[in-house]
Amino acid sequence: MSSYAFITGATSGIGLASAKALAAKGYGLALAARNKEKLEEVKKEIEGAMAVPVACFELDVRDADAIRKVSSRCLSELGAPRILLNDAGLARGLEPYGETKEEDILQMIDTNIKGLFLVTHAFLPAMLEKNEGHIINLGSTAGLYAYAGAAVYCATKAAVKTFSDGVRIDVIDSDIKVTTIQPGIVETPFSEVRFHGDKERAARVYEGVDALQAEDIANIIAFVADQPKRVQISDVVIMANQQATGFMVSKKGK
Repeated sequence: MSSYAFITGATSGIGLASAKALAAKGYGLALAARNKEKLEEVKKEIEGAMAVPVACFELDVRDADAIRKVSSRCLSELGAPRILLNDAGLARGLEPYGETKEEDILQMIDTNIKGLFLVTHAFLPAMLEKNEGHIINLGSTAGLYAYAGAAVYCATKAAVKTFSDGVRIDVIDSDIKVTTIQPGIVETPFSEVRFHGDKERAARVYEGVDALQAEDIANIIAFVADQPKRVQISDVVIMANQQATGFMVSKKGK
């Protein structure tokens, strides 16, 4: 593919919506996620609706060896990506830190920090060699405003923000762009994952508030990616209309 986006976490939520939004802009897609069957379903859907090629890569970003293998294969078959969208991420639990399960702590760190760092590390040299490309990292308002029960999640998203800033400094002499997207409350499977599949508890998070939708964030990502070469949008913070900072949300009804 001459111009494509490599997207992690591409089978649901913001990742899936972004794949569709970027495909609508004419980008080819290299989609990475853990579920091979869902990847194939997304590939079929997008290729059936839009005239863009779609490649699929089964990948768990917690697996460093898998990242090396997938990135090597992708670079060999497709070349350097025009857009690297690091979307894969998750929260686990909403308990005080002292009650947070060790496996939840490690899963958030391994996915949100180590996975994002290593995927970027795998693709950046090829992008620098081509002197072209845009790294877009999914942060969160949680990385700007901590809230109760989310110490680890907030810390991982703060890491995404400062990591992005550091990489932007390191590539300043190149034409590589780096952007951090920092959404607030978005109605996606995020809360269901956080609460380990408890759909009723997840639904209560969005009751009484007109939450952002995955498509809202995807449209902003497509806008950021579509700017001329001279324009680098470093950070975008997006909150719902009834959201002030982080977890401060008014639930007076939709």
